[in-house]
Amino acid sequence: MLTHHKIIAAELKVAEKQVSATVNLLDEGATVPFISRYRKELTGSLDEVQVAAIRDRVLQLRDLDKRREAILKSMTELGKLTPELEKQINEAETISFLEDIYLPFKPKRKTRASMAKDKGLEPLALQIFDQQNFDLNAAADKFIDAEKGVNTLDEALAGARDIIAEMISENLEARTKMRTYFQEKAEFKSEVIKGKEEEGIKYRDYFEWTEPVKTAASHRVLAMRRGEKELILRLDALPPAEGALSILENQFIAGNNAASKQVQHALEDGYKRLLEPAMETELRVFTKQKADEEAIRVFAENARQLLLAAPMGQKNVLAIDPGFRTGCKVVCLDKQGKLLENTAIYPHTGQGNVKNAETTLVQLCEKHNIEAIAIGNGTAGRETESFVRNLNLPNVTIVMVNESGASIYSASEVAREEFPTQDITVRGAVSIGRRLMDPLAELVKIDPKSIGVGQYQHDVDQNKLQASLDDTVISAVNAVGVELNTASKQILAYVSGLGPTLAQNIVDYRNTNGAFKNRESLKKVPRLGGKAYEQAAGFLRIRNAENVLDTSGVHPERYAVVDKMAKDLGTTVSALMKDTTLQKQIKLQQYVTNEIGLPTLTDILKELAKPGRDPREQFEAFSFTDGINEIADLRIGMKLPGIVTNITNFGAFVDIGVHQDGLVHTSQLANRFVANPNDIVKVHQKVEVTVMEVDAARKRISLSMKTENNPKLGVGSPKSKEQKPRQDFKQNNSKPNFKPKHEQKDADGDLQEKLAKLKGMFK
Repeated sequence: MLTHHKIIAAELKVAEKQVSATVNLLDEGATVPFISRYRKELTGSLDEVQVAAIRDRVLQLRDLDKRREAILKSMTELGKLTPELEKQINEAETISFLEDIYLPFKPKRKTRASMAKDKGLEPLALQIFDQQNFDLNAAADKFIDAEKGVNTLDEALAGARDIIAEMISENLEARTKMRTYFQEKAEFKSEVIKGKEEEGIKYRDYFEWTEPVKTAASHRVLAMRRGEKELILRLDALPPAEGALSILENQFIAGNNAASKQVQHALEDGYKRLLEPAMETELRVFTKQKADEEAIRVFAENARQLLLAAPMGQKNVLAIDPGFRTGCKVVCLDKQGKLLENTAIYPHTGQGNVKNAETTLVQLCEKHNIEAIAIGNGTAGRETESFVRNLNLPNVTIVMVNESGASIYSASEVAREEFPTQDITVRGAVSIGRRLMDPLAELVKIDPKSIGVGQYQHDVDQNKLQASLDDTVISAVNAVGVELNTASKQILAYVSGLGPTLAQNIVDYRNTNGAFKNRESLKKVPRLGGKAYEQAAGFLRIRNAENVLDTSGVHPERYAVVDKMAKDLGTTVSALMKDTTLQKQIKLQQYVTNEIGLPTLTDILKELAKPGRDPREQFEAFSFTDGINEIADLRIGMKLPGIVTNITNFGAFVDIGVHQDGLVHTSQLANRFVANPNDIVKVHQKVEVTVMEVDAARKRISLSMKTENNPKLGVGSPKSKEQKPRQDFKQNNSKPNFKPKHEQKDADGDLQEKLAKLKGMFK
């Protein structure tokens, strides 16, 4: 049996010693960010993704070992463990293969086969299964026993067939072949449940749908499963039965006699009653897991991009949570995000109120020296933005802010703790303003599932989703670094090695003893021991610290080598960090030791050049097109600026300022084939799009980012002679093109519809 480290090294295509070192560090309590950042010499510079993959796979393999031990124990207690079976169990590399070995011996509830065995029919079943020439009726007649419940010849044969059916369905080789056959040949078939057409209109693309399981996209798998769960769709995942029966016949039918015919009947029954349902269930679990993994990957990537969106930085901000009838809640925040003042204005409910609103905003801007105004992008957002821009406030940047999840925050325990005397509207406005200043610091206070990115996140395994999102937030927080003296306990909790309890202890200590003057004083925080300090210290920053290295990402365990660098150059560390000429004189090779290699020394040199550098992009103000505030304002062919709000496997959603995001399908992202939308766009990226189609009734907007298009021909019309439209899918006499209509553009669509549009142009 291969060791775990060998298996993982082969799967991830890394050296076994890299895996061993990483696993040892993880077992010692090291975190993924710490290992990838500060233990490069040990791991061979594995990045966070590789370290996390090793962590997850070793846990999988250890779980497999636990199940293996449990099965071996059970088999021993049952007296069924032979040397051959023990070898098979120890060599099993997957949980499904392990369970297949155990299945014939696994204690189970009463089955038709077990009841037949209780009637003493197992010898007859084995004789028939051997398929030799013998007098079948005479043999079966010997097993007729009224006391045991076998009253006729037919009952004896039926019981024997039940035993054979179970033997075939539990055969290790047969299950392996069936598993492969199902994965290769099964098709998803969904159809609407009669009478649910109106109720399930959003699933109409799947009312009569077929596609191969092995190529089904994750979002379609999850959509069909959701339709099934909501009792709108009937869903099957089966291969052609003839092929499955043929495979089983080749394995089990050994002759052409009376016994063989009984085996044939048992085989057909066993497949339909036992093996097919078991394999379909297993396949559905497998495809759900794959779909979950892909949906979670998409969600995590979107969340990471949103968390790492460019911050405006420390500014005096006025934030507005817009509304029509109920007015707009206004808050003023200082450079640290502290609430200074709040009020309400009513710019959309009458002339007198408009004048009052104008006066109030101007006075607040002057009073608090406001540098930026953040406006939530929800109801009345665009109208409020127009109102504010018309004030022509000097030297004030006006920005629309995505407010997804702000209402979740405002009603949360975190918000109540921060603002116990304020109502939820004030808390929501504060969140909007702080998001502009530092998206990461504010968004960590909200469950990532509530920030409006991803696809089908509520349908996937919630434990796996939460684990992935925790990894994502931890990665983002530690990549940026955290200011120790101003950070909230929520963001401190995500720092490597800390967690909620130590984060609270740090805040309590800070409130009692004042600002931390150096990283070393962290050791005075209750329950923050040496291991937690080692894991966390490098990711915590102290502005204006006593030791200038405390402002950087250099870990305290490496301060000595920086001191030596400065001493060798006849200067101080502080002077060295300010002088690029001196930094260029450092010869890294002379500081290499058994513990410190070039990877760490290179990182140190980068930190000396830009201490505590923020990896996020520079903030750029953005504004939507004036006068385009709702779907009714859109016209085919309009070119508009927008912000990417969400990325899925079938395209990107873009906010163009009309309260309904438009979809740029993958076929419209670029003038070339796009396999992964993330190769073209990122969440929060600013883009220019062309309006291709508007369906106001269904609130659907189709957009394009292609540099050449002719929207007068309809959505995604063919752009060149080489680009041919695909034929529509016909259920009974053609292969499907495997994309529901809501994922297709007219380049793939109905030619008759295009001709109708063309005729309309020339009327």
